[in-house]
Amino acid sequence: MAIVATVAVLFPACRKINEFTEVGGDIIPAIDNITTFDTSLSVQVFNDTFGLATDSTRLTTSDVHFLGLIGPGSNADPIFGQTDARIFMELKPEFFGTYPFARKDSLKLDSVVLVLSYVERYGDSTVGQNVRVYELNQAFKSDSTYLIRKEPFTYNTLLNDPTSPLPFIFPSKLDDSVKAFRDTTAGQLRIKLDTGLTLGRRLMNYDTSTAYKTDSAFRSRFKGFAIRSEGTGKAIMGFDMNNSKLAFYYKVPKKSGTFDSLAVTYFTFHTGCNSANYMKRDYTGTPVAAAAGSPIPATYGYIQKTPGTFANIKIPGLNGLSNRVVHRAELIVEQVWDPSDAIFPPPANLFLDAFDPTITNSYKFRTLPYSLDLSSTSGFDFTSFGVIPVNATDGVGNPIKIWKFNMSRYVQHIVTGTQTSYDLRLYAPLTIRGKTKVVGGGATDFDIFAGAYVNGSIGSGRVRVGGGIHPTQRMRLRIIYSKL
Repeated sequence: MAIVATVAVLFPACRKINEFTEVGGDIIPAIDNITTFDTSLSVQVFNDTFGLATDSTRLTTSDVHFLGLIGPGSNADPIFGQTDARIFMELKPEFFGTYPFARKDSLKLDSVVLVLSYVERYGDSTVGQNVRVYELNQAFKSDSTYLIRKEPFTYNTLLNDPTSPLPFIFPSKLDDSVKAFRDTTAGQLRIKLDTGLTLGRRLMNYDTSTAYKTDSAFRSRFKGFAIRSEGTGKAIMGFDMNNSKLAFYYKVPKKSGTFDSLAVTYFTFHTGCNSANYMKRDYTGTPVAAAAGSPIPATYGYIQKTPGTFANIKIPGLNGLSNRVVHRAELIVEQVWDPSDAIFPPPANLFLDAFDPTITNSYKFRTLPYSLDLSSTSGFDFTSFGVIPVNATDGVGNPIKIWKFNMSRYVQHIVTGTQTSYDLRLYAPLTIRGKTKVVGGGATDFDIFAGAYVNGSIGSGRVRVGGGIHPTQRMRLRIIYSKL
């Protein structure tokens, strides 16, 4: 009778065993509707956006930092709106207590170039962007990290040449090789700073009794750079801070009064340097804005990589599910294709965690008990859990991604009465935090503080998925089971 009562909250299972998961499909018994059964529980999807109160993501200096614009106007993402990414960084001499240039007197400065080490891009790379570089008004706090949702500095001194056009950057060109003095390589964004050489001469005029005496003395005189795109754009570009630098090109005089060939000195990003990345999302006028916060179950779920959006998922039928042997339980999440996906593709990975109201601290999320516990030897098995999608096509042949989250052990403990059924959250984080259990550790919880990476970088990815009431690609919890 318990099973009959449960069926009232299910939708009919139209597909049989040919909807096998790719992971573990060979050990799931065949469905014969005599000893092994297949059914699907309905889910409800509710959309929302992260904010300062719910997203405390901070980047380390080794994380990819993003620069660029998506939007405004026709360049905006038609589903997820606008993005504005800005980089803040220090670049310094390798050592203090010595003068960093060949000599101080009579150097002939040729140019100063900010060199950012290119890693990746996201969006339409054929649309150019204007990049401006400013000098920071405040110094970095030593050994501090900054929220990516909050712009941490002010700046108003423009370091680009104010008399010439701003650099017009095409992200598609950043893969090209660059030939420069003692620096021929691919993957660089090179921004020439003021041709009046105001900044370069200022830094060259410092000596070891002032700026180059100590790190703190240098920071008090030059606080760092703010780099941003202004105007419009259709892509964000990712850079590696640790391979970025400030290049000074100059000539050293001979005793005869003529000048030697060109020389170069680099200020680099090393262990004594700090950085920050600010990424602003603007969903005004988009489907995301219309769906966010609605109490009505949604047709679509909108997932944008950190800093972005998430979907809360409720599975009402789990609480009343009778005891049984669960061979496989998986939450199936399908991308609903849109033409804009060609320019703005999905994140590499999605993540599913659970809201636990019994947690006493303010961050009340945890990994899915028993289905994603922490191994003391190998960490989290994200692959078996299902964060990586499989490639598929929809009913009309469009390429899509499908995620199948393995919830088998979690559901088994629910039906045996040893685990509470939680509301779930689907999102695309850089790292995860919250509570987890340790494999074999019993009921003891363990705190995660952004110690496990789910994606390789922030910012680059978004996807529209089917909600629980989508007509063709509905989200659902599929269960293969046997009766006791």
